[in-house]
Amino acid sequence: MQKCAEVIRDFVKNHATGLIVFVAGAGVLALRRWLAGGVCRSKVSLDGKTVLITGANTGIGKETALDMAKRGARVILACRDITRARIAADEIRQQSGNGNVVVKKLDLSSLQSVRDLAKDVQENEERLDILINNAGIMMCPKWKTEDGFEMQFGVNHLGHFLLTNCLLDLLKKSAPSRVVIVSSLAHEKGSIHFDDINLDKDYRREKSYRQSKLANMLFCRELAARLEGTGVTAYSLHPGVIRTELGRYLFPTFALWQRIIIMPFFMLIKNPREGAQTTIYCAVDESLANSSGLYYSDCAPKTPAPQALDDAAAKKLWDLSASMVGLA
Repeated sequence: MQKCAEVIRDFVKNHATGLIVFVAGAGVLALRRWLAGGVCRSKVSLDGKTVLITGANTGIGKETALDMAKRGARVILACRDITRARIAADEIRQQSGNGNVVVKKLDLSSLQSVRDLAKDVQENEERLDILINNAGIMMCPKWKTEDGFEMQFGVNHLGHFLLTNCLLDLLKKSAPSRVVIVSSLAHEKGSIHFDDINLDKDYRREKSYRQSKLANMLFCRELAARLEGTGVTAYSLHPGVIRTELGRYLFPTFALWQRIIIMPFFMLIKNPREGAQTTIYCAVDESLANSSGLYYSDCAPKTPAPQALDDAAAKKLWDLSASMVGLA
C-alpha cells in the first residue's frame, strides 16, 4: 500500500504541470460549452416561405439568414449598407445553395426609409411568413435619428415598431406567421422614461440602451395581445453575449487595462452562429406555434423582469410610439 502511495506521489510530482494544464484546459472547454448556450434542434423546412430579417449583413442576423436559406426560404436581407448586404447575400447563396436571397434597402433611423421598404415588400412580395426584427445599435453617443428621435430608441424600437405595423396585413394574409424581436438581458435594468423619452434631460448610453431593449419587450407583449386570433404570433428573446460588431461603440470607451482584462473573455463568449440559435428557435420551432408574447433565452422560455410584464406600460408605450411614427 505504501509502495502504491509513493508511486502516485512520484507521478503527481513529475507530471504536476501537465495535470494542471489538463485540468485547466478541461475547465475552460466546459465553460466554453456552457457559454455556447442552447441549440435549435428543429429540422422544419421553409420551402415556399418568405423571411425578412433586418440587419442581416453581419453578426447573428447573417447567421440567421443563412439558416433560413438552408431551410429553403426566400430570404430578404433588409440592411442599411447595401454594398455589405450584397456581399453577405452572395456568401449566403453560395453556402446554402439557395439562390432566392435578395437585398432591400432599410435605414431604421429614417421613418421614410422604413415606409419605403414596407411599400416595396407589400407591392412585390406575395407573402411574409417570418419577420425578424434583428438590427440594432448599442451604447452609441447621443445621436439623433433623421426624424429627431434619440438614436438607440429610434433604431432599436421605433423603426421596428413602424416596420412591423406596416407589414401586419401581409403577415396576417400569410398566417400562420411570426414576428421575432431580438431584445436583450439589458431590459432587466431598463425603464421607459415617458416624461423624457428621448433622454434630453439625462442621456447616458447604457440608460438609453436599456430603455430601448425594455421597449422591445413591451412591444412584443402588446403586439401579441393585439394579434390574438389572427394566426400571427410574436416572440422576444435574449441572444446572449456575442462577439459581433454591436459593441463597436462600447469597446473604444474602455481604458487600455480594461481592454487587456476583457480580451480573454471575448474568446469564451458566443460566436454569431451560437448567438443566432434562439432567434432561429423562435422563428421556426414547431413547439412555439401556439405560444405568443413570451420571452426566450438559450432556446427556452425565460421569465423577464417585472417591468417587462406591465400591460399598462406596454399599452402606453404603444400609443406613444404610434404617435411618434405617425400611425396614431
